[in-house]
Amino acid sequence: MNQNIRNAKKYFENLPHVTLGFFPTPFYKLENLSKDLGVNLYIKRDDFTGMNLFGGNKIRKLEYLLGDALAQGCKAVVTYGATQSNHAMETVSACRRCGLEPILYLTAVVKPDEKDVRANLLLDKVMGAEIHIVDIGPDETEDDAEARSFVMGAEHAARLTAEGTKCYDVPMGGASHVGSIGFAAGFVELAEQLDAMHVKADYVYHATGTGGTMAGLAAGRKLVGSTAKIRSISVSPKNEFYLTKVQNLANQVLDDLRSDVRVDKDADLFLDQSYYAPGYEQPNEKASEAIRLLARREGLFVDPVYTGKALAGLIDHIRRGAPSSSGTPAAPRRFLLSRKCWGIFSKANVKPPESCAFRRFFPKCARCNTKLRGGNRFVTWFANYS
Repeated sequence: MNQNIRNAKKYFENLPHVTLGFFPTPFYKLENLSKDLGVNLYIKRDDFTGMNLFGGNKIRKLEYLLGDALAQGCKAVVTYGATQSNHAMETVSACRRCGLEPILYLTAVVKPDEKDVRANLLLDKVMGAEIHIVDIGPDETEDDAEARSFVMGAEHAARLTAEGTKCYDVPMGGASHVGSIGFAAGFVELAEQLDAMHVKADYVYHATGTGGTMAGLAAGRKLVGSTAKIRSISVSPKNEFYLTKVQNLANQVLDDLRSDVRVDKDADLFLDQSYYAPGYEQPNEKASEAIRLLARREGLFVDPVYTGKALAGLIDHIRRGAPSSSGTPAAPRRFLLSRKCWGIFSKANVKPPESCAFRRFFPKCARCNTKLRGGNRFVTWFANYS
């Protein structure tokens, strides 16, 4: 094992932690898609974290968050998200496993139909979470409603604590320095797998919402001294302060781990907001095409809210040439996709297809550069799945 990786693993010893998932998660090359796209494309299957069928890398942060909650003697957990939040559903599941009472404050970005509750919100109800739906008022933005939900949740937690039930407050997406430690550990795990396979990653792609995963991955990258560039694909609009927030969160993680290395937003963080439209929880054509492509070429399915949009960004970057640190196109390289997952894309000695047989996978023919049109649109029922 690389000495940098061995040293990095020591930082996580003796931190409050509960075991929820099964690690390391599988990591392997997507052979068919690699050939089609002319790159070396790998996937890390964090959908196999194993706590439930819906998995996801959220389990990584929850191991540290709930470990901290139990260490503090808490009996309940309050957290936040949108109505179809993966984070909220996974928090409920983890709380049930740890004997903690889950309380959710969910912003109705897409107002749920009370007569047709489905997907994550349905699972929240089945597991018996205490759910509070926060509607977006006529004069409110989504951010306003989220801010109001935070106040409501904090007041609820304070009330329970005053009554004798100590309550642990988990930020939206688990985007706290404690939760992001799990993603830093995840990057160290990935680095160990890459080292064992003698693969050098050039880029790591993932979906970003609240920034907790992004911060943890950036911190983990610094711990192992990786040269792989992390590419974060946004699933919702971000303001001008987002990267500063992520930078500060990443450095809090490094402080918690007692590391002297630092994350710099200009050198270490990259955010692409080109693929979330028309909005959070709302499918788009590029994501639908990416989901269908992965399903048809590798027999894998990803969700349209998060990973489908990250996959769309990765594929589009490959087709246009991978972005450099400045965001301008560069030569195709080695990529890693995180699927609830992460994905890797590495410099390939793969030639473009010898014919136009794969033209439905490219916006332009890889051989003759002719712009291509047509192709089946992704079926509505799956585009609306979440």
